Amino acid sequence: MSNLSKLRKLFFIGIIGLSMTSCQEKVVPQKKAETIYKTLTVEKSDQILRSGFAATINGCQTVEVRPQVSGMITDIRINEGDFVRKDSTLFVIDQTPYKAAYEIASANVMSAEANLSTAQLVLESSKELLEQDVISEFELMTAQNDLAEAEAKLALAKAEMNSAYNNLSYTYVKSPVNGVASMIPYRVGALVNSSISQPLVTVSDDSRIFAYFSMAENQMLDMIQEYGSLKAAIKDMPAVELVMSNGKTYNHKGKINAVSGTISASTGAVSFRAVFPNPDRLLRDGGSGTVIIPTSHEDCIVIPQTATFELQEKIFVYKVVDGKAQSAAITVMPRNNGIDYIVTSGLEVGDVIIAEGAGLVREGATIKTADTDNSQQSTVNSQRTTDNRQQAIANSQNNNGGN
Repeated sequence: MSNLSKLRKLFFIGIIGLSMTSCQEKVVPQKKAETIYKTLTVEKSDQILRSGFAATINGCQTVEVRPQVSGMITDIRINEGDFVRKDSTLFVIDQTPYKAAYEIASANVMSAEANLSTAQLVLESSKELLEQDVISEFELMTAQNDLAEAEAKLALAKAEMNSAYNNLSYTYVKSPVNGVASMIPYRVGALVNSSISQPLVTVSDDSRIFAYFSMAENQMLDMIQEYGSLKAAIKDMPAVELVMSNGKTYNHKGKINAVSGTISASTGAVSFRAVFPNPDRLLRDGGSGTVIIPTSHEDCIVIPQTATFELQEKIFVYKVVDGKAQSAAITVMPRNNGIDYIVTSGLEVGDVIIAEGAGLVREGATIKTADTDNSQQSTVNSQRTTDNRQQAIANSQNNNGGN
């Protein structure tokens, strides 16, 4: 037998042996992976819900400064962005014509005073002459009328002098309030008058600031039902916070102090105003931010929204009963922070519910749970507080964009 024939026999024997070995091996079915669900045990706790509302910031008093007389600006005594005090001079308008007008008016007053003195002398003389039958009654009455006319002319001259004095004083354009000066669109030499399109400057008193924001009608109604009345809500509502446009929380708390009396027909919203102290003048007129309204709830059941699912406009959770998933309808407070629900019925203390992915669970499914120790739960609660604030800001931005 040739070497080639031997090799062929060995090759076929090897193939047959491998085939027999593979046939003897048992096929082991793969074990189906089990889904592990996070659960939580229902407890009562105190909860603060934070609702965020996009706000615009205004100084408590913002005044456009305009000239009361016309003329050329001869002096600008402030810089843009300066803090100015009430009655301090901001601009000076050319005084030359107004000084001349005042001097003329003053001279007219002196002339009128002299004419009045002459009229008084004539009247006194006329009385003596009438007693001596030198003049008639008519001439005496004429002297009396001349005196009255002289008195009227003096009063008119004084009024014109006062008007000229006021116009001269108006050449000093002064600040009506304490505040911060805006940008100045005019320069020395510009001709201005009382009807200019742009004010000389805008002065904003920002020792306190107002944050204006809008609340949807349904949110306002929820608030009224919660507190009993809108007046009671404003009175009893806790202090509000302001998150600035840089994402940081302003270090002074404010108070809602005004609500519009009507609902906007175009937006369906109600306007609110919150006032904040601004001692460091960190906030400026025209800025923006988010007003955070906290609502405190004591001894209540709070669950994450990830533990719920909706069916036919009802909210459900899955309780874990004897290791099986059992759906249960719950009712929650209408106001929420977008992260948690405050449950008003349907759950009891001690119930165990699926904490995440409830919408993927089937009724009666066997539930394998992942235990969560107290330290982990404490971390989750701490994270929720942070997420609560961030979600309130995000909700306010979404609502503002929707409007």
